[in-house]
Amino acid sequence: MNAVSTFKIANKLITGNGATTRLREEAVRLHMKNPLIVTDDILVKIGVTEKAINLLEGLSYGMYTGVKPEPELALVQECKDVYVDGQHDGLIALGGGSAIDIAKAVSAYAGFNGTLQDLIGTDLVPEKGAPIIAIPTTAGTGSEVTNIAILSDTEAQLKKGIVSDYLLPDVAIVSPEMTLTMPKSVTAASGIDSLVHAIEAYISNNASPITDALAIGAMKMIAKDLPKAYANPNNIQARESMATASLMAGMAFGNAGVAAVHALAYPLGGRYHIPHGVSNALLLPFVMEWNKIACPERFRDIAEALGENTAGLSDTDAANLAVQKMRQLCEIVNIPNGMRAFDIPEEDIRSMAEDATEITRLLKNNPRVLSTDDIEAIYRSAY
Repeated sequence: MNAVSTFKIANKLITGNGATTRLREEAVRLHMKNPLIVTDDILVKIGVTEKAINLLEGLSYGMYTGVKPEPELALVQECKDVYVDGQHDGLIALGGGSAIDIAKAVSAYAGFNGTLQDLIGTDLVPEKGAPIIAIPTTAGTGSEVTNIAILSDTEAQLKKGIVSDYLLPDVAIVSPEMTLTMPKSVTAASGIDSLVHAIEAYISNNASPITDALAIGAMKMIAKDLPKAYANPNNIQARESMATASLMAGMAFGNAGVAAVHALAYPLGGRYHIPHGVSNALLLPFVMEWNKIACPERFRDIAEALGENTAGLSDTDAANLAVQKMRQLCEIVNIPNGMRAFDIPEEDIRSMAEDATEITRLLKNNPRVLSTDDIEAIYRSAY
């Protein structure tokens, strides 16, 4: 654990049922007169986007509805062209992590003279771009409070990140009523994804007392309320708890970082277009199994946060209990329990492991050093 740490989040958080009513006020405060709403056609069809538009009374606006899961670099270019051509002066991201990540990338790219590829990496964005208001409609990614945009490079078949504090949204509006339209499968995958964020932040080599508190708090809420939100999508209390937990997990991993689960998930998304939340959820128990020997005392804390009683157990047994509890939770919300379910060719596993080994930005946070052979073994156990 580092003796010196930094903590950064969106400039302003507005949370709670009904928080979206503050949208116009915040847009005006950020001097937006003609914002671009970045969203997807599904949210348009089911009326979620209309709710946001109605809150912008008196302001001009434009819409980009081309957001897709696991957004490709080409979508950022497309959205940027809409932003520039419409002479927009701010971005309102409405959707899951994909919409928010595209908005972040466009904010950095719209006034940049180079190519989008020039921005990929860490601290390569030269200055603050267009203001961003992020309104998540899923409870999982935490993108509304992080400084990274994850994009798919289809040529390289890899996920790549633009990492810069200039990407931190100016305002994050997190309100449970915006998550009520999530299908059960998205509730499950995004909920476990937020749990991945909390667990990886807690065992990260860059964890701090602040991120620890947020991560443990998020774990407790997710273990308690994800099954409720999954069983009854209209349970507003469970939805609010999950939205808050996702936000807390985002603040935790946005500062402590994520680790091997995400590194191993990148090839699944880049090559086979498995949604980010699903690939993280699928891999989590298998990576936990490998990591537990590196910090069993932290796994004891995880087990307790997930609702287990570890009194009288050794750290090793408590760590085993944490993994067991995680598998049970994934089973309750019907997370696929193997890569085979996605028709991934078994012969691709070695090259996937080689690709994952290159994600050193994340693997350096992992409490256990993993070789390419280790990663291949994890993939095979998860197959």
